[in-house]
Amino acid sequence: MISQKAKYALRALVSLARVARGETMMIGDISKAQSIPKKFLEQILLELKRGGFVASRRGRSGGYELIKPPEEIMFGEVLRLIDGPIAPLPCLSKIAYKKCADCQDEASCEIRHVFERVTLATREVLDSTTLADSLRLEDLPV
Repeated sequence: MISQKAKYALRALVSLARVARGETMMIGDISKAQSIPKKFLEQILLELKRGGFVASRRGRSGGYELIKPPEEIMFGEVLRLIDGPIAPLPCLSKIAYKKCADCQDEASCEIRHVFERVTLATREVLDSTTLADSLRLEDLPV
């Protein structure tokens, strides 16, 4: 399951993807549009800024904006930034591989083989679905 923080991060990015390129959105507007607590959203946007997804601007036309086009921001990369590895077992993690403590042999581990299929399918969807894709719900396969 993804965390509430990751859901809020994705929803904030979707809000920013809806505004015209080069335009910003204020934290209060994102918070209201997506029903995200403002204080929590501030922390999330800072994390997204450090991760290279958003930039902030001060002043009259200030607020947050996407750094990359929505077509280049994958759900998987956002989830990894906010929640960490996308793997049900440590031995299947792309970014935090660790051998399972109770594992005798990964090659013959029945549990690993089943969850490897789940992990690969999940990664395929998350690493090929962009923010722009999510704005076109009718185009998303179910």
